[in-house]
Amino acid sequence: MANTTHDHPVYVIGGGPGGLAAAAALRERGVRAVVLEKSGSVGASWRGHYDRLRLHTTRRLSGLPGLPMPRSFGRWVSRDNVVRYLERYADFHELEVVTGVEVSRIDPAPDGGGWLLHATGGRELTGSAVVIATGYNHTPYVPEWPGRDTYTGELAHARQYRNPRPYEGKDVLVVGTGNTGAEIAVDLVEGGAARVRLAVRTVPHIVRRSTAGWPAQATGILVRRLPVALVDRAGALMCRLSVPDLSARGLPRPATGLYSRVKEGAIPVQDVGLVDAVKRGAVKPVAAVESFNGDKVVLADGTRISPQAVIAATGYRRALDGLVGHLGVLDDRGRPVVHGARTPPTAPGLYFTGFTNPISGMFRELAIDATKIAKEVAKKVAAAHRATC
Repeated sequence: MANTTHDHPVYVIGGGPGGLAAAAALRERGVRAVVLEKSGSVGASWRGHYDRLRLHTTRRLSGLPGLPMPRSFGRWVSRDNVVRYLERYADFHELEVVTGVEVSRIDPAPDGGGWLLHATGGRELTGSAVVIATGYNHTPYVPEWPGRDTYTGELAHARQYRNPRPYEGKDVLVVGTGNTGAEIAVDLVEGGAARVRLAVRTVPHIVRRSTAGWPAQATGILVRRLPVALVDRAGALMCRLSVPDLSARGLPRPATGLYSRVKEGAIPVQDVGLVDAVKRGAVKPVAAVESFNGDKVVLADGTRISPQAVIAATGYRRALDGLVGHLGVLDDRGRPVVHGARTPPTAPGLYFTGFTNPISGMFRELAIDATKIAKEVAKKVAAAHRATC
């Protein structure tokens, strides 16, 4: 469909999968969308991930609107192929992407007709609507552990980790038992680290990525609308049948329900080797980190250990406060109060995508959000056009 010409485009902030999907869906409905990406290329977040990363969702269920992922990518798509796909996606849909432009603040336009974006170099851009797709993994977060700044070993966030080569022959502590921490721990073992420990604050739910050819993602899609208590019970049974009890190795089964934890924002760990590594003692779970003292790391149980390197797989912050915090559209944890095609009552025309971590797969939900947002925006553009005719 050809683009409808109007004074102000829809600005999409972020050139990752969520932003590109939204722009493509808008373009398909005849709405001009301009993607603003602060880095020099699309897919910047994916380019920065560690080498061995693959999508934990299947290729077939991870395509964005209008362009399936190629079969040649295989079932579990690698980081490099995700980047290739996003580059091809932008080209295929002929998206209007402007790189090197960072938006620092969004305000209502002075004339009341849309939004004013304050961007790099003193730019002021007016958009009829704004889709914020800056990503779930935006700003690396490292806790303010006491003594952290005086630690004499190497301390790095997981964002800085690429592969195990720099850690070959070293004693390494990985902090955090999400998917990133679990996978880095396994990568270190396979890459020749002398010792790998995994600091556990909250015991994770572990699920098989695929069982007898059936992906965990498909189960997530089927159960996401069911009652939480029911899914918790089914999840507990599934885990007992498919994942061995690792209590004797320091990783007991969680006391809380799988889906209850998902609702709180904690996605299960998809096993890509952690279970086997813990079972054979190659990865040793230890207590959570409490503080640092010289070359020592002090754990919650009072144990003091001396790893040569600590990798903090401790998550990210959305970093939306400076951008839209003054608009009353964030909750007390800095998350958008609405998502997808809904806009905040006090900020009509402001959309958010990619700020949840769904059990049904991030790429899949980004695709669904994009279609819904485009439909809603196109409807409002058409209504505005009729009103001026």
